[in-house]
Amino acid sequence: MNGQSGTFSGKIAVVTGGSAGIGLATARKIADGGGTVYITGRDADRVAVAASIPGDVVGVPADSASAEDLDRLFARVRERSGRLDVLVANAAAIVPAPLGSITTEIITTVFGVNIAGTIMTVQKALPLLADGGAVVLVGSMAAHKASRGQSVYAASKAGVRALARTWALELSPRRIRVNVVSPGPTDTPAITQLVPDDEARKVFFSRMGAGTPMTRAGTAEEAAAVIAFVASAAASHVNGADYHVDGGYGQV
Repeated sequence: MNGQSGTFSGKIAVVTGGSAGIGLATARKIADGGGTVYITGRDADRVAVAASIPGDVVGVPADSASAEDLDRLFARVRERSGRLDVLVANAAAIVPAPLGSITTEIITTVFGVNIAGTIMTVQKALPLLADGGAVVLVGSMAAHKASRGQSVYAASKAGVRALARTWALELSPRRIRVNVVSPGPTDTPAITQLVPDDEARKVFFSRMGAGTPMTRAGTAEEAAAVIAFVASAAASHVNGADYHVDGGYGQV
């Protein structure tokens, strides 16, 4: 797409957790639409590879659970671009643990990224966020529909939904919209890490898809398309909402 006439032409965006999966697909959408995109991730090598996608894309290795890393990220945005129009808080931690085996370390890890990291990411972005900008928090259908072994992750994503409601209200004087996009079963590298090999992966995603009216898991690109819509001017009157990108998983 010609960046001069794209959906995000002239816009400055940050996508945390943008080195793979839904984050990377979202960064592609924004870059294809003519936007400047800063992507983060904890693995510097993966961030560098991701930043090679076409467009004005800048990779900044950063851990969303680190206040120092976030300061460095937004200092880079300030120095190079001077402002921020779109913030996609996508970085997340998933550590499965059934009740009885949950440790304080698991709680600290999951809530450190999914709650504390999300709060600090948005809070530290505020001085750069332009009035009329958009914040998209990437939630999960785990917050709405139970899965065994996912109580800590589900609780953290339910917290993300609660944050969006309050922030939509608090940021309304600046016309900054805050919304959530909640993917359901989605074929991403983060999910793949939960299964040991290719055969187990096929079985895993077959089971995931069987739970949806669409009879398949979603793709990172499908989730990214909704994130890009919510972040764009096409969703100018959408605020405080939670879009379920789940193939009907949570609806039936």
